[in-house]
Amino acid sequence: MKLATYKDASRDGQLVVVSRDLSTAHYATGIANKLQQVLDDWRFMAPQLRDLYALLNSGKAPHAFPFDASCCMAPLPRAYQWARGTAFISHLERLQKTPASKLPKSCYAEPLMRQGPGDSFIGPCDDVVAASEASGIDFEAQLAVVTGDMAMGAGPEEALDGIRLLMLASGLVLRRLVPDDGAGGAGMVQSRPVTAFGPVAITPDEVGDAWRQGRLDLTLQTTWNGRKVGMCEAGGDMTFHFGQLVAHLCRHRAVRAGSIVGSGAVSNQDWRHGYSSIAEKRAVESVDSGRASTRFMKFGDSLRIEVKGRNGQSVFGAIEQKIVPPVKD
Repeated sequence: MKLATYKDASRDGQLVVVSRDLSTAHYATGIANKLQQVLDDWRFMAPQLRDLYALLNSGKAPHAFPFDASCCMAPLPRAYQWARGTAFISHLERLQKTPASKLPKSCYAEPLMRQGPGDSFIGPCDDVVAASEASGIDFEAQLAVVTGDMAMGAGPEEALDGIRLLMLASGLVLRRLVPDDGAGGAGMVQSRPVTAFGPVAITPDEVGDAWRQGRLDLTLQTTWNGRKVGMCEAGGDMTFHFGQLVAHLCRHRAVRAGSIVGSGAVSNQDWRHGYSSIAEKRAVESVDSGRASTRFMKFGDSLRIEVKGRNGQSVFGAIEQKIVPPVKD
């Protein structure tokens, strides 16, 4: 099942069901108006949405209309909780510019995780507003999951069973603010202001056996200013799968339906696959050449992020955005 949220001038938008090939959609009115309603009552509402989804895919839904990703908000426009993990240890190794043998053993025992702002996500085609080019504008192309209710102390297998939806995401990171932002050890507030999500959220069964043990074995494609910079495998080098990430989050607390957990930038041990964040590319350049030569993003730069299934079709639709300055009064 594929779900999206259309803009309707409200903060939470209008829930729509989207066909498997992303060609058509149908309002979910009569079942649920908002995605959070479905997550709160999943066992009752999800089967009804699946019936509508089947009807839509058969071409028999009477009020179907062409799907337009530019009309989409984030599938879940605001969430009770947004936590970003560091699921790919190669990303951490490169950013720290440290041989694996010198990283703390704890980095390999459990994932690092940070809370992020969940009050206002942006849609897949919305402009990304950055306060200043001098802040070091970067992206983190990643995957995310949306959970149901999870009990405190749930283990990885139980956490996997509690995953309701998969999503595509891109976090805005202001790299030059990171050192001061993290210096006090209280978390990242200024340097990670907003996250964008792909047009549709999907149930794991949509990708068949590409979803295995909490990992999505497909390629994350990242294009910057029309140039493909990343073809990263999202599954094989994932150190901590999504069940482990969710279990880590609910180790000492219950997690409520509608919580979002991100993987952090997708990264591969084999550098030939490219990169999902500019910082990782710059870190490699610093080690290999003594200095970073790749610039951060500037106003007017464009970004496209997408995952295609084994049939060649887009799984989540694409994030297609432009970096812009704040609008002056």
